[in-house]
Amino acid sequence: MQILNSILEQIHAVGLPLYAVTLTAVPRAHTPLLLLLHWHGFRPQTGAGAPVNQPVPGSALQLNEPWQSLEQVELAMLDAAWQLGAWDMERRVRRACTWVGASAREALECRQAFGDNPHAPGDEQHLVAEAPDRLELMHLGAQQGYVRWLFRPVRGGLWQDRSGDETLAADGSRPPPCPLRPQPPRFWRSVQTVYRLGRSTRLIIA
Repeated sequence: MQILNSILEQIHAVGLPLYAVTLTAVPRAHTPLLLLLHWHGFRPQTGAGAPVNQPVPGSALQLNEPWQSLEQVELAMLDAAWQLGAWDMERRVRRACTWVGASAREALECRQAFGDNPHAPGDEQHLVAEAPDRLELMHLGAQQGYVRWLFRPVRGGLWQDRSGDETLAADGSRPPPCPLRPQPPRFWRSVQTVYRLGRSTRLIIA
């Protein structure tokens, strides 16, 4: 899968450091994947009165490459997180949130996972989207559940001077392949899994 290449192309095109990368998938083979890139940067905007700075909008990309299993998608995300120098990668498995008794928090997390702005529905200023099926995917995820992966890159990211990770090259990257393998997700309950990728022998005192 071309997840890593898609991220690198966006880093080159946007020219800003990445804060975080997320990928959201509905557990149905061959459905599009939603890649969200969260940039660190501000742009001036004129409001009522003095100019104010607003965060640079995130990027939403729809990946239409066919896939057979969530393990296949997760392997590609682990590879991207590994090569981009992330300290860890988090996977959140979320059940459907349209059933009677689902909490407001579950509905909020679902909207956020698919790049929606829950505080201003219909307002797309927070996102530059190249994802024509994003809203349909969000509704499908609300009905069937979804998986969301998240990592924070060092290469091309905001964290070059903060990782303390002895596995990284000078540019914040790691050579392939990633040594970790996917763990099968379980959809009968919401669960979070963290894959530790980095390593440090430093004694860190808070």
